Amino acid sequence: MYKYLILSVIIVVSTLAQAADPGATYPNHPVRLIAGSPGSTSDFSSRFVAQKLTERWGQQVIVDNRPGAGGIIGTEIGAGAAPDGYTLVVGHIGTHASAQYLVKKLPYDPVKDFVPISLMTVSGIALAVHPSVPAKGLKEFVAYAKSRPGTINYGSAGLGTSSQLSGELFNQMTGARLVHIPYKGAGFALTGLVSGEVQAAFLSTTTISVQARAGKARPLAVLSEKRFPAAPDIPSAVEAGFPGIDANVWFGLFAPAKTPRAIVMKINKEVVAALQSPDAKAALLAHGAVASPTTPEDFDKFVKSEIAKWGKVIKTAGIRPN
Repeated sequence: MYKYLILSVIIVVSTLAQAADPGATYPNHPVRLIAGSPGSTSDFSSRFVAQKLTERWGQQVIVDNRPGAGGIIGTEIGAGAAPDGYTLVVGHIGTHASAQYLVKKLPYDPVKDFVPISLMTVSGIALAVHPSVPAKGLKEFVAYAKSRPGTINYGSAGLGTSSQLSGELFNQMTGARLVHIPYKGAGFALTGLVSGEVQAAFLSTTTISVQARAGKARPLAVLSEKRFPAAPDIPSAVEAGFPGIDANVWFGLFAPAKTPRAIVMKINKEVVAALQSPDAKAALLAHGAVASPTTPEDFDKFVKSEIAKWGKVIKTAGIRPN
């Protein structure tokens, strides 16, 4: 009888300890990581982090690709998931900074419905063209587009994504009148560019790196003041004579609101450790991305600054919500 009593006490104490610190036994089953379309920068960053977390935890972290609506579909699923750390979302400008300005009935609140965990990666945004486009540099392309106003199409990863906003910023700063063609994700936009369905695209250096090396897409410039570290061979917009064009692609990890702080901090600790390792930095750099882990607090501030920045661009461009 005493054995059963002692066993009962142990179970009760263990249960109370777990309740007091929900991060103590986390994770004890597979974790789902919701990401964007296959072949996109979101997908690459997600799979890289998922692999590292799987290795560190000994539990599978499974990437769940949810393309469509610039990532809003997957983000909505994440917002409605149980706040237990077993469903995480990879967010970006399109899902957490611009969506509230561009979607009339956004099915989630980018700030209230999520807990920021950490920024993961940053990539440069490059203007790339199909090989059939005669322009070999940015100035030449702007002149080429201006001579054909409203006839040059550019592909993006979808409404409100960094690639669309970069295209709108480019139009504002150069006077070009490129026509926006939204796709269901960066991977699909890249396919559209390579096939010649669109003549140009604003995509991350990570997304275009392989096709650029194969000669199937020609990057003309990264939209920044300086060359991007992960793509040093691509000139910056400033070098090409167009100051003020500054944009990048970032991806960060979010959990549903009310996820216990202990779990958020445990995930943050593992993500930061994984992305700060020399092999991770080198591997990401080789694919056009820079590892950029942060604290949850710094990531929260960063997201709010992006909301303000891109809200201004959207209003200036006169883009109306759908």
